[in-house]
Amino acid sequence: MTLTGGFRVHRRMTGRDKDEPHRVSSPLELLFDLTFVVAVAQVAGQLAHTIAEGTALDHGVGAYLMVFFAIWWAWMNFTWFASAYDTDDVPYRLLTMLQMGGVLVLAAGVPAAFADQNYLAVTIGYLIMRVGLVAQWVRAGVESPGGRRTAFRYAAGIVLVQLGWVARLLLPGQAQTVAFVILAIADVCVPIVAERSGITPWHPHHIAERYGLFTIILLGESVSAATVAVQAIIAATGVTVDLVIVAGSGLILLFAMWWLYFKEPSGEELERRRDRSFVWGYGHYVLFAAIAAVGAAIEVAVEFGSHRPEVSPSGVGFALAVPVAVFIVMLQVLHALPGVRGAVPTIGAAAAILIVLGVPFAAPTIGVPLMVASIAAVVAALTGLTVVHAARRGDRRA
Repeated sequence: MTLTGGFRVHRRMTGRDKDEPHRVSSPLELLFDLTFVVAVAQVAGQLAHTIAEGTALDHGVGAYLMVFFAIWWAWMNFTWFASAYDTDDVPYRLLTMLQMGGVLVLAAGVPAAFADQNYLAVTIGYLIMRVGLVAQWVRAGVESPGGRRTAFRYAAGIVLVQLGWVARLLLPGQAQTVAFVILAIADVCVPIVAERSGITPWHPHHIAERYGLFTIILLGESVSAATVAVQAIIAATGVTVDLVIVAGSGLILLFAMWWLYFKEPSGEELERRRDRSFVWGYGHYVLFAAIAAVGAAIEVAVEFGSHRPEVSPSGVGFALAVPVAVFIVMLQVLHALPGVRGAVPTIGAAAAILIVLGVPFAAPTIGVPLMVASIAAVVAALTGLTVVHAARRGDRRA
């Protein structure tokens, strides 16, 4: 059935052309991403709160990594499914809306997960998202005979692991953490096992664009959180030199991270090395978590001069330096996986990591503002080195 304007109420769900020209993100995918803005804001905000209280190492980092995994994995599963089977008809849209609702429920449960290690709402939100995804896979299996076995393997694997996630709620405190590790490993193994019977027709350039858009979401959320913190400080104490240094340095740092990530487009290389897609896609969990953590640390650094949180200057420094260093490491790894030419120079990256991790030791002497500025300067210098390196190699994307 076709409605006015050519929109179809239902169309058969078959695999899309993996070589489809000019494949870009759909408006529905962009709307779907907006719900993750809320979830990322919640988890990054809660991490910032634990950093400021000095309890990040006690429970904040653990809760952050667990909740962020649920956010990332749900987004990733939808993204790869949509790349292969997006029909954009009524059933597809409604099931996508169901998954969006699950994201919002998960986001609502983030404060309880951090404050009381209560993951009930987070698990319910995750369950809702998985129900929507399983329905999509079942539909793909029914309507696309060529990929039926793979689709049904996905559906069965997701259901089995999801039963484990629900059962995890019945376990006592520390056992839940152990169960999380086991279930997370099981979850990421589902696609590996499912695609042994046939590779889904995902589009490399579409996937690269989707990951790029999520990177921008994370960087944008960092900017937003820092802006809100700056507004609060200005309202309380007015504009200060320290505030200007931290805010300006934070912007430079985030811009340099954006530059480094998008220096090398991955679509062409994913098309050439589809066999490395699993490691490339999974590796982004660490990279994405690092970007969001950088935003949380910048937020704490902005507030440090006014609120004087419980954390020490060095604590703020390491809260910022560690995710920045992780970002650089993962950027090197992800660029190398598909064989990208002209990536960040290895020696320069290694030097930048060492310097960044050393700066927090000087934070008690130089203060938080200059500490943030120093880290930003190092990453900016690495960006400049990368551009020069690419130019010397004759890379027009420099």
